Amino acid sequence: MTLSEENYLKAIYHLGRDAKGAISTNAIAEVMATKASSVTDMIKKLADKGLVKYKRYQGANLTEDGRLYAISVIRKHRLWELFLVEKLNFSWDEVHDVAEQLEHVKSDKLIEELDAFLDFPSVDPHGDPIPDKDGNIQASAKVLLATLKTGEKGVCVGVKNSSRAFLQYLDRLEVSLGKELTVLGKEPFDNSIAIRVGDTFIHISSLAANNLYVKKL
Repeated sequence: MTLSEENYLKAIYHLGRDAKGAISTNAIAEVMATKASSVTDMIKKLADKGLVKYKRYQGANLTEDGRLYAISVIRKHRLWELFLVEKLNFSWDEVHDVAEQLEHVKSDKLIEELDAFLDFPSVDPHGDPIPDKDGNIQASAKVLLATLKTGEKGVCVGVKNSSRAFLQYLDRLEVSLGKELTVLGKEPFDNSIAIRVGDTFIHISSLAANNLYVKKL
């Protein structure tokens, strides 16, 4: 498997979580920042390897082997992100690009030792679940902050948008995983939300509230 093939499997997996039916080549092309014709060529290669099911004009889906392969790449990515934050003092907005390179390491022993070294973690620095070695992903009860009503509380457990800009925005607000958030009120005009974080009172946009996961208390 090439680096590019692994990236395609990962992209199809992520797209498939929110889609019904086959994933279009145009959708894959947008994520991979390439042409639809290039996507079709790659999909055919992956289909020949038994990792993708593809029908012309209908799109593609991962086979079970393809799904497990994609999850293994995601597992490595998230373990490396956690290692970089916990052991090498990277901030949570710095780790994605580095983990994108490290996720293609082929040594299964290295990844299993990394998992053990980190004490078999269940989530990465952004709150995303880390699949176990068998491809199982632990479900978590989380909702978007925007869905909480005035007076309700939640603990920050993850982000929907893990872009550097958003993570740096949260850092400036001192919002991070494990912080307790209380909704104090909502502005009808723009759906912005007033929240309390510890002893601090802040306002966040509707966009931010729709990209922040909490576990209701």
